[in-house]
Amino acid sequence: MSTEKKQKARKEVKVLSKMSHPNIVQYKESFEEGDCLYIVMDYCEGGDLSKKIKSQEGKLFPEQQILDWFVQICLALKHIHDKNILHRDIKPQNIFLTKDGTVQLGDFGIARVLNSTAELATTCIGTPLYVSPEICENKPYNNKRYKHYAFVSHLRVN
Repeated sequence: MSTEKKQKARKEVKVLSKMSHPNIVQYKESFEEGDCLYIVMDYCEGGDLSKKIKSQEGKLFPEQQILDWFVQICLALKHIHDKNILHRDIKPQNIFLTKDGTVQLGDFGIARVLNSTAELATTCIGTPLYVSPEICENKPYNNKRYKHYAFVSHLRVN
């Protein structure tokens, strides 16, 4: 790993180690061996939401299923926002499913920890198809103003 990638991974470890919530992929431990940084996390047997959407092959998800996922993602976001953390890359590939159907938010690689609830972030960052209007318009944002349009636009309801 390059020095920059290692720093990014170490930052993710620091953010993940602060999380303890049923709707966030659980961090277990991390260690470095040689030039590699290993992050040990819970395994989400159901894969990510992107793969789940693709496996539907155009078939609609039941409305109740979408609402269930939506509520779980909102609970995860509430938890991280209460800790002044912005995920900044909410998308189907970063939403994972366990075998019992629990949704867990993962990949905190570009997360930002704010020093206070009044602080605003200004970095234009994230996956282009999923960035919020504030970021597209180069407006400052925080956990109160950062809107997540992650997966709702890609789910089809019966």
